[in-house]
Amino acid sequence: MRFWMGAALAAVMFAAPAKAEVSEIRFAQQFSMGYLQFNVMSHQKLLEKHAAALGVPDLKVSWRVFNGPDNMNDALLSKAVDVVSGGVPGLVTLWAKTAGTAQEVRGISAMGSSPILLNTRDPKVKSIKDLGPGNKIAMPAVKVAIQAIVLEMAAAQEWGDKNYDKLDELTMSLSPPDTTAGLLSGGSSFDSGFTIPPYQNQQLKNPAVHTILDSHDLLGDATTTVCWTSKAFHDENPKLYQALIAALKEASDIVMKDPRLAVTYYLEDVKSKMTVDEVVEIISDPRFKYEVTPRKTKFYADFMYRVGKTKRTPATWKDLYFPEIHDLNGG
Repeated sequence: MRFWMGAALAAVMFAAPAKAEVSEIRFAQQFSMGYLQFNVMSHQKLLEKHAAALGVPDLKVSWRVFNGPDNMNDALLSKAVDVVSGGVPGLVTLWAKTAGTAQEVRGISAMGSSPILLNTRDPKVKSIKDLGPGNKIAMPAVKVAIQAIVLEMAAAQEWGDKNYDKLDELTMSLSPPDTTAGLLSGGSSFDSGFTIPPYQNQQLKNPAVHTILDSHDLLGDATTTVCWTSKAFHDENPKLYQALIAALKEASDIVMKDPRLAVTYYLEDVKSKMTVDEVVEIISDPRFKYEVTPRKTKFYADFMYRVGKTKRTPATWKDLYFPEIHDLNGG
């Protein structure tokens, strides 16, 4: 009896203590209209609310702004941030590199879908078939940004998979604001821009600028923006992760039901001179959707694998995402 009690006491004394969930979650954010849920979550403290309800009180939520997927993915792998947001190809690239490793990364959920437009000032260019050595296309990040992948998809459709990178030599990296300023002035080293809303819409207010490629024509109703995290963060913080899913779903509902409120938060955060009416008009386009359900994300992954940009592709869309959204009708 004494032996049993001593063994039991020793087991209690030397048992590993339960690891507490983190008290801070750090987001990598890009200031574009593709992530309005984050603006809503920040202003209404939705994540803090859901975390407290699940037993994670006094959660600190911090935000870091990035431009482009490479820097964000580096920050995630180095554990400088916990949640990253970006275009679907950013998730696909990192998933393909890390699947099955200690640094494994998967998607949390979709965030939205919207048309992204390739605009040009060159009056002779009516489609991508007319682009040539005299043209230059500015985009957020060559080779890796969603604009780069959509351009390669369009080239593959036009000239076949073997020529998917036919137009890559015409591309250059530049932020959407700088691209827009250069395209509107007409005095830059580039004559075309592949950016994001609302910059692409501002460009088209100049009658000298016109669209030669619309991602929606190529992809249909496909997700453009998603968020992702590491398997380690997901596994070590089950309550916080559950709260994150709940906050994303609630924020998505708010954006769709009250777009003016979401746009007000967005404009305050980015310190834009655009009016609420101007931005609401843009997202009133039915092709804009803010939802957690992924649409056609495996389509991106299959293309990137097929042309050799990644070394694996998911068997189903669910391989790209953690199980908490597997009950959705995704793709």
